[in-house]
Amino acid sequence: MLMLYGREISSRLLLGTARYPSPAVLENAVRASNTDILTISLRREMAGGRKGGQFFELIRELDRNVLPNTAGCHTAKEAVLTAKMAREVFRTNWIKLEVIGHHDTLQPDVFALVEAAKILCDDGFEVFPYTTDDLVVAEKLLEAGCKVLMPWCAPIGSAMGPLNLVALKSMRARFPDIPLIVDAGIGRPSHAVTVMELGYDAVLLNTAVAGARDPAGMAEAFARAIEAGHQAYLSGPLEPRDMAVPSTPVIGTAVFS
Repeated sequence: MLMLYGREISSRLLLGTARYPSPAVLENAVRASNTDILTISLRREMAGGRKGGQFFELIRELDRNVLPNTAGCHTAKEAVLTAKMAREVFRTNWIKLEVIGHHDTLQPDVFALVEAAKILCDDGFEVFPYTTDDLVVAEKLLEAGCKVLMPWCAPIGSAMGPLNLVALKSMRARFPDIPLIVDAGIGRPSHAVTVMELGYDAVLLNTAVAGARDPAGMAEAFARAIEAGHQAYLSGPLEPRDMAVPSTPVIGTAVFS
């Protein structure tokens, strides 16, 4: 069972709610994924006017844990304000903290991220920071009060999959007791298996499901892949070897000449 800020979470797939073709498609994808946690961008949905109200009603009917998101924020001040608005709307201290520093890669501004995380943690928020795979930044976020880390494996929406497995392995080894959730860059179920086999605790997806030809089918595929990767990690997969090793013993076998 996955524990996030004291809550038991049965599914290791967190699902974003943006860019689905319709509310019905979103609902089907959520149910197929069996996710416990949905991320929501407050800024985007509030800008939708009446549609935003309908969207929030759908989320309530789905009866999942809500993880509001400060997506689109570019300063610590802006992110903190959005987080406080989200707490009022959703009645939760959970917040996925994003402070974007680069328009093309959507890479986090790690300096503003740590600043905002400290402010929010001090104010009672339970912060899920979208960060890079940098170990120093991770340490600073933990010192700020975060109890979960969400490193990217590639730029948001790129679907490139894990670009730096060495860095992801290092983060897992450095923080063995901290829940680590890969956020951003995963495009295929095989990517999810790869990061889960490293020992990561969960995966957050949005574009890979919402942009699929069949979002519900893709959500189910990812759910199975994530569980398979987690089970493989627990079972102890073989490490790569430099040379062949016969699967059938050769000692004591008959020799024909």
